[in-house]
Amino acid sequence: MGAFWIAHVDVTDEEAYGRYAAIATEAIAAHGGRFLARGGRYRQMEGRDRPRNVVAHFPSFEAAVECYESPRYQEALSHARGASERDLVIVEENVPG
Repeated sequence: MGAFWIAHVDVTDEEAYGRYAAIATEAIAAHGGRFLARGGRYRQMEGRDRPRNVVAHFPSFEAAVECYESPRYQEALSHARGASERDLVIVEENVPG
């Protein structure tokens, strides 16, 4: 089964975060990931509001973790640190069908 990255982000430095996004996009694609939602319209229903919300799908839980731990994604994160406040969780897809 696949897995999802679900990220909630508050960007504080657009330029640096743009560098993160460009490199992260490459790293995610290299691990079979594809974006389902990236920014866009949202409505906060509960919890902390973060204006940027991203969902990416990976072919497996392992692929999602490998992507996060990969040198290329860690390079991307070096641009996000100090340029954003982020929460990211990897969730395994477990609903048939």
